[in-house]
Amino acid sequence: MRHHVYLIPGFFGFANFGDFKYFAHVREHLREWLDARGVNAAIHYAPSFPTASLRRRAGRVMEIVAETAKDDDGPIHLIGHSTGGLDARLAVAPRASLLTSVDHEPFAQRVRSVVAVTAPHFGAPTAAFFTSLLGQRLLALLSLTTVHAIRLGSIPMPALVVLAGALGSTGALRSISGGVLDQVFQQVLKDFDAERRTTLQEYFGYVIHDQTLLVQLTPEGLDLFNAMATEREGVRRGCVVAQAKPPALGRNLEVGLDPVHQANYGLFRALYQLASTLGEHLLPELTQAQRDRLIAAYGRLPTARANDAMVPLLSQVWGDVLHAAWADHLDVIGHFHDPAHAPIHVDWLRTKSGFARPQFEQMWDAVARFCFPEHV
Repeated sequence: MRHHVYLIPGFFGFANFGDFKYFAHVREHLREWLDARGVNAAIHYAPSFPTASLRRRAGRVMEIVAETAKDDDGPIHLIGHSTGGLDARLAVAPRASLLTSVDHEPFAQRVRSVVAVTAPHFGAPTAAFFTSLLGQRLLALLSLTTVHAIRLGSIPMPALVVLAGALGSTGALRSISGGVLDQVFQQVLKDFDAERRTTLQEYFGYVIHDQTLLVQLTPEGLDLFNAMATEREGVRRGCVVAQAKPPALGRNLEVGLDPVHQANYGLFRALYQLASTLGEHLLPELTQAQRDRLIAAYGRLPTARANDAMVPLLSQVWGDVLHAAWADHLDVIGHFHDPAHAPIHVDWLRTKSGFARPQFEQMWDAVARFCFPEHV
């Protein structure tokens, strides 16, 4: 019997840009885990449309499943990071109306487990922030600098300064013109070769063209989503949650005197503050098992302010809490600092949260055990 594992990317939506791979380190570790236990499983990427509606994104996921799992009747496992976790939930929801021409129900019936990794099940304040015209350009710049950091190992100083300034206070966007954002965007884009520049420009053109997802990721949008994305019987449901260490003077000093590192920490501080504004009244009450798991991991129950610099931690809780980490939003899929590993792990943000290779392996081992309990 052959299993099929699908890795579904999140908010930024990219799976591959040339030799850049969103899930490269996750796939490597899962492959080693499965092979060591003799599990017959294929691991697939399921890239979706970057900021399209959840119905369209989930429909695209099921199109990929139909294309790649049609030759057998083996079990299917969906693992989604960030918004990809919501795509996975909607893809298997009974009676869900997806934007696709594929008859996805036979494949949805084969799904045995769904894992959502730092997904915004109950909303993300950052989504609402990016819905304005300037916010869309800011999102494109943030996405481009993320690719730059992970692909080339750094974020240019002008981009760090503009991003940290624009995200640092609710009124900052009024003092930054679209022309400035476009100018910095083009400056960062020049660091890529001509072929990759064309690919990136096409991608970000799509991001700016279709912003449906951003509205749906607000707490109000997710309230309606949770009413529709009902659970399918027989599917195991689990989540991985994370929070970064809150910005503090002591950790600011640990970053060192390098101005680029300091500017990067400033960007983290701005994102963390933005993501900490979700009201507790918008969150459901945790089950006792969920509360116990979070307290065991963090020493106390996190507040609504705790987040991974993108999604509030309590918004990430859904189903069984498989693992709770001190990490930022991209640490959990392998984008943390580890230059000794081949291929190297390149950090997105300097948060001083202490997430490294051992924590990464522990986390993904927990995910693998949940998906394949018969092979533990």
